[in-house]
Amino acid sequence: MNKERSFLILEEIKKIIIYSIGSILLAVSLNFFLIPANVFASGFTGIAQILGALTPLSTGIFLFLLNIPVAILGWLKIGKRFTLYSFLSVAVTTIFLEILPIVSISQDILLNSVFGGVIMAIGAGLILKYGASSGGVDIIALVLARYSERPLGTYFFVINGTIVLTAGLLFDWEKALYTLVTLYVGSRIIDAIHTRHVKLTALIVTSKPDDLQAAIHEKLTRGITRIPARGGYSKEDKEMLMIVITRYELYHLKKIIAEKDDKAFTNIVETAGIYGLFRKES
Repeated sequence: MNKERSFLILEEIKKIIIYSIGSILLAVSLNFFLIPANVFASGFTGIAQILGALTPLSTGIFLFLLNIPVAILGWLKIGKRFTLYSFLSVAVTTIFLEILPIVSISQDILLNSVFGGVIMAIGAGLILKYGASSGGVDIIALVLARYSERPLGTYFFVINGTIVLTAGLLFDWEKALYTLVTLYVGSRIIDAIHTRHVKLTALIVTSKPDDLQAAIHEKLTRGITRIPARGGYSKEDKEMLMIVITRYELYHLKKIIAEKDDKAFTNIVETAGIYGLFRKES
């Protein structure tokens, strides 16, 4: 038991370190690339940048203030641990936005847009990969995923579209176009590190379907479809569990599969849309 407890503590320390590194990268991308060039990030970070450019308060302060009501929502509707780690990410980002100076490394706006987007995406991707988020729109999207069957890409599009339009109206349309470059580069990098797609389908071929189903139902609020399967080479009778999850739940699903059946074969595919029941009914 002591070894297991020590392992869990080390895992928590590891995640906190990774979240902190990811958050520092977010701050670096803003203060060294995006803010000096007046190019904007996606989500609440972009909103905080715009507010910081229009008022005496800094981007970091606005980022922290915007995430307070979202953290309360996440605490009530999603889960304490996920929300706590996500808010930790926001807090570390805020601290380093205040500590690090705003430095213009390059006068080339395209270089700032690309490198800012890449560094920000690496930071956000690391945080997502280990089961948390960088706060803001991600938490709102997860809450909506619990209660809405609508495609959540719509919400991201509306918020990011508003940021691009605001950048064009307040500054100039060239800045808005470079903001689009940052958003595109960022989404591609996050695709490579984790996934930018809001919903995913997991197809799990396992010889322990009952154990996996019980563990998934305990930790994830999702329905599962069980399909009989047979090994083409081994001829062994198995089952395939099909489950639709959000990108935030991928880390937890991987952990469940590793704990309950480390020999299971899992295929994760992008989900363009779903119809019918998405969450598990109590």
